[in-house]
Amino acid sequence: MEVKKNWEPEFTNRLAKHYDEMKWLYGEIYHNDEQAFAYLLDMLYQYYSERSPLLKEWDRVRTADPDWVKGNKVLGMLMYTNCFAGNLQGVKDHLDYIQECGVNYLHLMPLLESPKDRGDGGYAVSNFRKVQPELGTMEDLAELGTECHRRGMSICLDFVMNHTSEDHPWAKRARAGEKEYQDRYFFYDDWTIPNEFEKTVPQVFPTTAPGNFTWCEEAGKVVMTQFYPYQWDLNYANPVVFNDMTADMLNLCNHGVDIVRLDATPYIWKELGTNCRNLPKVHTLVRLMRMCSEIVCPGTMLLGEIVMEPKEVVPYFGTLDKPECHMIYNVTTMASIWHTVATKDVRLLRHQLDTVYELPSDYTFLNYLRCHDDIGWGLDYKYLRQFGIEEVAHKKFLNDWFRGMGGYDSDARGELYNDDPRLGDARLCGTTASLCGIEAAEYEKNAWKLERGIQLDLMLHALMLAQSGIPVLYSGDEIGQKNDYDYHTDPIKCEDSRYIHRGDFDWNEAELRNDPDTREGKIFQGLLKLEGLRRQYGVFEAEARAWTIDTGNNHVLGIGRYNKGMKFIGLFNFSENRQTAWINEVEDYVNVVTGKKALARDYVLEPFEFAWLITEYGFAPSDRKVPMLDPASVKKAPAKKAPAGKAAAPKAVVKPAAEKKPAKKTARKKAAPAE
Repeated sequence: MEVKKNWEPEFTNRLAKHYDEMKWLYGEIYHNDEQAFAYLLDMLYQYYSERSPLLKEWDRVRTADPDWVKGNKVLGMLMYTNCFAGNLQGVKDHLDYIQECGVNYLHLMPLLESPKDRGDGGYAVSNFRKVQPELGTMEDLAELGTECHRRGMSICLDFVMNHTSEDHPWAKRARAGEKEYQDRYFFYDDWTIPNEFEKTVPQVFPTTAPGNFTWCEEAGKVVMTQFYPYQWDLNYANPVVFNDMTADMLNLCNHGVDIVRLDATPYIWKELGTNCRNLPKVHTLVRLMRMCSEIVCPGTMLLGEIVMEPKEVVPYFGTLDKPECHMIYNVTTMASIWHTVATKDVRLLRHQLDTVYELPSDYTFLNYLRCHDDIGWGLDYKYLRQFGIEEVAHKKFLNDWFRGMGGYDSDARGELYNDDPRLGDARLCGTTASLCGIEAAEYEKNAWKLERGIQLDLMLHALMLAQSGIPVLYSGDEIGQKNDYDYHTDPIKCEDSRYIHRGDFDWNEAELRNDPDTREGKIFQGLLKLEGLRRQYGVFEAEARAWTIDTGNNHVLGIGRYNKGMKFIGLFNFSENRQTAWINEVEDYVNVVTGKKALARDYVLEPFEFAWLITEYGFAPSDRKVPMLDPASVKKAPAKKAPAGKAAAPKAVVKPAAEKKPAKKTARKKAAPAE
């Protein structure tokens, strides 16, 4: 490995660890382009050298305990900056509230500059180096990161790596006819090749954005747009795309972002004759990005957005010696939980959890009930078919049930998303509270129904918190926030029903969080208690052995956990009637929620009741800690804020790589042809 004289030893040592593999993979995917690889290494050093001393210290603290994220002390919250507090400064001003919620992992939804008239939630990024003006600046992002680190909190941000907005500088130059920039996307002179792609590539949004290509009138060519016509897919077969997009990611890390959510990861490599999903070179690219981050900012973690079944998800963790993503969403469990709410039958959920529990404990999943997106009914229909359940009819049942329609006895209130009558398919939107019947109960002023809805809400959160991995709350769920129907009157948002659960945070309702007689207080205080218990007991750490329990009752889910000489039994009644878990565990337990002794034998549960039972003997408190900086070092941070908060990129990558002499030759010489 050739080492440049100005490279610091810390950087050189990190690079040496990965150099051989990185050069091999890069050479394989980019046909041994030495100039492009040399440019990549120089770029990595620049971002390392520009990383603030405080962030470098944060890296060292994190890497000293790389398994910190697998403990039971981490709790996430997902939010839209504008909905929660107006802008980044507002989020910073409300960090006390976020910490009061027990949260130390803050996921801010897309906030980089994007056209305002798209209604796609910020996923059509036009500038990866600028915050949407009304939300603040890159300096504001860096200052928020510094304050979060002072409090032992992490920031997660989306990195939309699959595509750019049609308003991105690259796209503008491509529209103007510059071949060099068209090669950063997928441009074709006519529909011949796009039509060949269409034969094998599924449509992401068949009703709202049909097809995978769009005619670009200005360029007089066809461009690939798998998601929306204004989101142009990037061509990662071009080394300039990988180099400059990786630079954009590292720039975010240097502004205090700790967890990078790789958006639409499975889609980033395209090959004719395939479905353009989960192709082998996707894993090559993710592995390269993992190594780049470990060289420049090893305290950073990669979160893969892979919304697919477990067998498609697991490969994105990589291997123990060649890891890819640090964390992945547990999307199938989420969908299975809501299926169980409607059917009252836990067999599918138990089957799904068995699949997850068979995986190595090294795999870290993010567990959630609701997020910014819809609920897609990607269930295991092969398993369900043995019970006479067919996919199309069952999806219709679920969507009718969660809308309170179809003659079913349901108080859930949701709306369809991306309904496709041709296929009998649709997804579902709504907040946790509204899907649990809380909205309907309050509308009817029915106190009994309200209590039942709150109990269901807390039971579902208790199940989420009892899983291995990182639990993530959706902002507003901690107070039972309901659907927001105002989006129907917004001309930009009205076509996207996902905005029903993206309403502004209600601070007036939050003021009631300590009042035990209110819906807000009951949910908030109930969650706080569960979160505290989870942090207290080592049985909730990721290393715990987990399994499902046969309760002899299809309405009651049972799960077990064992760690550090402690055994946990979790029981969850999905029925609106009293049920018995026909179990016969020999030990004596304590229901840690009520504080009462209990026998885990023929355990009776009231409607939507849950029980967290832990053995009295062998008590082992959790000793896993969340890494924190020395407060003294943080106090010195203000003098170092300027480098971390710079909006401009390092000079070597301020302009597109193709505009510099070394990278220009690379782009022209080695960029993959659009065909």
